[in-house]
Amino acid sequence: MSFTRFALVTALTFTATLATAHEFWLDPEKYQVDIGAPVIANLRNGQEFEGISLAYFPNRFTRFDIAIGDLMGPVPGRLGDQPALRMGLPGEGLAIAVYEATPSIVTYTEWDKFVDFAAHKDFPDAVADHEAAGYSKEKFTERYTRHVKTLVAVGAGAGQDRAFGLETEFVALTNPYTPGFDGQMRVALTYEGAPRADAQIEVFDRAPDDSVTITTTRTDARGEATIAVAPGHDYLFDAVVLRPAPDAGAAAEGPVWETLWAALTFAVPSSR
Repeated sequence: MSFTRFALVTALTFTATLATAHEFWLDPEKYQVDIGAPVIANLRNGQEFEGISLAYFPNRFTRFDIAIGDLMGPVPGRLGDQPALRMGLPGEGLAIAVYEATPSIVTYTEWDKFVDFAAHKDFPDAVADHEAAGYSKEKFTERYTRHVKTLVAVGAGAGQDRAFGLETEFVALTNPYTPGFDGQMRVALTYEGAPRADAQIEVFDRAPDDSVTITTTRTDARGEATIAVAPGHDYLFDAVVLRPAPDAGAAAEGPVWETLWAALTFAVPSSR
């Protein structure tokens, strides 16, 4: 297959999955790597912690960086690379990869799908707001962006996550790779740099047998949550902001809603 055809097929596959696949995350091949070994991770789009791998295309992201200690830089890649992240890092510590996607559009042609989505992501006023604004129920569009992070231990994995200025972002307040980790994962959730209080977090828990359990929890008044996690399991935390599109009504076919998706992936070592 020529590269041009490969890129077209990849783009069509990506577009075709949007109606049925929601979450987007960085999926490392290994959450713990030896010093000197590369960090390798796929960009995935799917549901229930299962999804297709997306290639490295610079026009699909506004930011793709990786940090370890005080060092941070862009993730290098060639057009079409899969996995999208493959990079050696100096020294050891907690490696944090950060990805923000360029805006994409999804079109709703079935009202019930939007109703179900708003209920699933805990936006009880969205339906009434849509009706009050006089937006069409027959066909309308939503603009969405992705704001994702992953935590990988290089060597011992010592270090601490921090805010990287994503429009919406999970910040891990505890490091699951450190010897003193007590099985309680504390995270902060932000939107435009401020805490998101009383926001829903969807927790995807993948066990060693690849079974996935999905639960929800909420942030407290400080925009923080403490979530019990298990040794040997991988985790995806997901949280969505749903807001009216800033340019709603500016064009007849323009988006009326905008969603911002925050995601964080990590694993809990099975042994210390």
